[in-house]
Amino acid sequence: MSETARPRLEVLIRGFLRGRFFRFALVGAAGALVDIGALYFALHVLGLDLYSGRVFSFFCAVSFTFFANRRFTFGDAARQPLIRQWAVFATSQLGGLGVNYAVYAVMVTWWDVARAVPAIAVVCGSLAGLVFNYAAARRLAFRPRGD
Repeated sequence: MSETARPRLEVLIRGFLRGRFFRFALVGAAGALVDIGALYFALHVLGLDLYSGRVFSFFCAVSFTFFANRRFTFGDAARQPLIRQWAVFATSQLGGLGVNYAVYAVMVTWWDVARAVPAIAVVCGSLAGLVFNYAAARRLAFRPRGD
């Protein structure tokens, strides 16, 4: 790599790591852990099946990511009443849920490994829904002040 390209690349990487999308992805990764923990709780404590347990775990994860994103990712966004903003956020994430749940359901239905270790399917579904969820959260739930 040339000497002039290296500093530009470092600036791009630093900018990305400080950026809003990266923070959203980190919150999403923590949300995936909440999702997985809640899924296993639903399966082994509540006695739900793989599909209804995933609905329960998604609700837990969406609530966690709402509060984390409200504080860390979109702290400078216009504030709305808490319940209203949560409802807008949760609703805005339904498209991502569709993508997320479809990937999860296909994997646990057709792949024995994902059925035995559903965390694999949760992670794959979460990654599939990430970009959609970021755009929806940014444009609907956490609009910049003045929009």
